[in-house]
Amino acid sequence: MPLVRIDVNSGRTPAQLRGISDGIHAAILGSYAIPERDLFHILTEHPAGQLRAQDAGLGFDRTEGVVMIQIFTQGGRSQEAKSELFERIAEELAAVGVDGADVFIGYVENGPGDWSFGFGRAQYITGELSVPAR
Repeated sequence: MPLVRIDVNSGRTPAQLRGISDGIHAAILGSYAIPERDLFHILTEHPAGQLRAQDAGLGFDRTEGVVMIQIFTQGGRSQEAKSELFERIAEELAAVGVDGADVFIGYVENGPGDWSFGFGRAQYITGELSVPAR
């Protein structure tokens, strides 16, 4: 678990979209040492004009190739670990042709009781899953 939402403008090939998803997953695996099958990605393509992102005043330009990423995960990781993850994501996405200026990440933390992986149960609370160690 993390749950990752990936939003992009339309126009990429299925292989490019898969490369973006795979790159983000590889970065998470490398930074957080989660199980490989701990993969939950929602990839959404938006028609022109429905996805807009500027630079928050940092002085660079984004293109229509922007990739907006929301990572929902349990709290408890250090800022150092999060920063490493952000760097790895940018590196992995650069390898599939996404410019660093076009990588935007929002990171949202929550707790063990905020997850259900199926059957209407909170598996971290019921003990069916172990709460990940930090």
